[in-house]
Amino acid sequence: MFTSVPKATPLWLPILVLLIAMTSIQGGAAMAKTLFPLVGAPGITALRLGFGTIILCIVFKPWRLRFSREQRFPLLCYGLALGAMNYSFYLAIRTVPLGIAVALEFTGPLALALAGSRKPLDFLWVLLALLGLWLLLPLGKEIASVDLKGALLAILAGACWAVYILSGQRAGADHGPATVAAGSLIASLIFVPVGLVYADSGIWSLSLLPVALAIAVLSSALPYSLEMVALTRLPAKTFGTLMSLEPAMAALSGMLFLGERLSLVQWLGLLAIVLASAGATLTIRAGKPQISPVSDRVD
Repeated sequence: MFTSVPKATPLWLPILVLLIAMTSIQGGAAMAKTLFPLVGAPGITALRLGFGTIILCIVFKPWRLRFSREQRFPLLCYGLALGAMNYSFYLAIRTVPLGIAVALEFTGPLALALAGSRKPLDFLWVLLALLGLWLLLPLGKEIASVDLKGALLAILAGACWAVYILSGQRAGADHGPATVAAGSLIASLIFVPVGLVYADSGIWSLSLLPVALAIAVLSSALPYSLEMVALTRLPAKTFGTLMSLEPAMAALSGMLFLGERLSLVQWLGLLAIVLASAGATLTIRAGKPQISPVSDRVD
């Protein structure tokens, strides 16, 4: 895996690396969705979490970590939020296009970043986010032809993402990125059995193992390594702004690999959330929660 790049790396290279990481994540999500008819969304959650945890444990060896008493409850919340985020996101994309689901999920960390904002410009990002939600959610009028249950599950995944960020900041204060392996292990102990119980019978086919492993690599190991390279070579606000493009990357992935087509209204809603995320990243006050990439995202 990538761990470092030369000090004299030109700016375009870490940007390219980050774009590849986002493409990998969304490609993994699209691949996972193609398996829904065979194993179901709960089954995909079990496979993705299970194999992803194995990879992360091999890399970070979480059994070597020592957490203080004050960190143990945040670590438990972190793991539960991670598992619930995975589970609700995959349930959401059963009926919601990938790009829309990711855009709705982004409202979680966006709300966290804007919580308590008082600057006039920050209210512009709030309005843009609300506009995006209005355009993407049916709200009784079938505005965007989006399944309401699936949309609410995507928003739930976003809420779990916000909890993940808050609890991860406390649980990972001493261990940094290695904390994700411990959190993923906690999530797997709960949500892998649940996923297996509710999975379709096809999950027990040995022929699925290579695909499941590929999903875990594309969704966790590869993008996580690439993001670490980009994060050490880009200013934090540049990194966060580029990460705000992820809903658009998800929409493109859905178009290319799943044949999902969005209407003009849906594209406008997605664009509004992308702009709100990017704007909040650029203007948010120092010391406030940031819209930051998480090392083990679900999408």
